[in-house]
Amino acid sequence: MTSMPALTAERLRALHSEGFVLLPGVLDGLQIQLLRHAIDGLKPQHWDYSGLLEHYKCVFNRDPLWLPFLDLPGVIELAEAALGDDCHVIGQTAWRCHPGFQGMGLHLDYLALQLPRSLLSDPAFELPMQICTCHLYLDDIDQDLCPTRVVPGSHRAGRPPRAGEEHWHGQTAQAVLCQAGDALMFRSELWHAGSENSSAERIRYLLQVHYGRRMVAQKFSPYLQWRFNPEVLAAASARQRRLLGEHEEAEYD
Repeated sequence: MTSMPALTAERLRALHSEGFVLLPGVLDGLQIQLLRHAIDGLKPQHWDYSGLLEHYKCVFNRDPLWLPFLDLPGVIELAEAALGDDCHVIGQTAWRCHPGFQGMGLHLDYLALQLPRSLLSDPAFELPMQICTCHLYLDDIDQDLCPTRVVPGSHRAGRPPRAGEEHWHGQTAQAVLCQAGDALMFRSELWHAGSENSSAERIRYLLQVHYGRRMVAQKFSPYLQWRFNPEVLAAASARQRRLLGEHEEAEYD
């Protein structure tokens, strides 16, 4: 059996080489059912929206139920290895994608630095990560149920995809087909897309967690009106409080 440090190191190498890595069996059946039930009970707040796509922001602040999914075993070790052991959460969102949802085109989430192509194409250069996203799938994902599509290695493109561009260096977007309870971790520069829900009646449930280096700002909406839920803070572990922003003093504090 591979030890956790060795497995984390292997997954970190995949984030550097491919830009993404699939983590099997992160959630068990009870956790999957708990999350699906909790998502069913969410009501829109502030910038949340509903329709064929339901999208709920900052769910960690609504109930202590969501806290354990900020630092899941296997996920948090990888996030800390990629972004530093003082990384924090910059978002936790819940999704329901209904039949007829058309998906999202190929894009990247955030490009921290625009670097010269000569550097990005040098295999000896390791591009540091600033933000990573974890998709926690709550359904078995097949071709009909909104599979996430990823372009391997595209985090080294150094730019977003152009309109109509569907491949990078000969690599086209690949559908991530997986089981309920699996997680996909990918870095913010990776070209990826969300597929349509072409199933007849299935809804895709997804919980998403964004991790950032400490110096990446936590922009929790509604911003100036933001207040942490006291019940959530009281229930949070020391590590979860750090992920929510309770850091040790540093140069810019």
